Amino acid sequence: MSTREREKATSRRAARVAVGPQATLRYLRVSPRKVRLVVDLIRGRSVEQALNLLTFSPKAVAEPVAKLLRSAVANADTAGKVDLDKLVISSAYVDEGSTWRRWLPRAMGRATRVRKRTSHVTLILGEAR
Repeated sequence: MSTREREKATSRRAARVAVGPQATLRYLRVSPRKVRLVVDLIRGRSVEQALNLLTFSPKAVAEPVAKLLRSAVANADTAGKVDLDKLVISSAYVDEGSTWRRWLPRAMGRATRVRKRTSHVTLILGEAR
């Protein structure tokens, strides 16, 4: 490993630590469009308020997002550098994952492609100011 590569690796590591506690959910079998509806509700809110919103949300995807939020809080607790009562969701975003392609038989011997979309959800926590 050259010196420049080592410098890049250490700067990436430092940038990751500077972001704060986070959790990532990958390959969630719900389309990103549906997940973004729920994630937009909790972005910028305190952890307690976000968990209340997710608990009483009628959307099915609220359950895995709540589980992810609890995981991010546990990560913050393990790191031990933040006050858990002051945690807020500083950043939350949904990326498109891989798409599963299936075929649906149709009339007259034809077939239609069915796209089963997946999502990658990331929550980054920070302390309230």
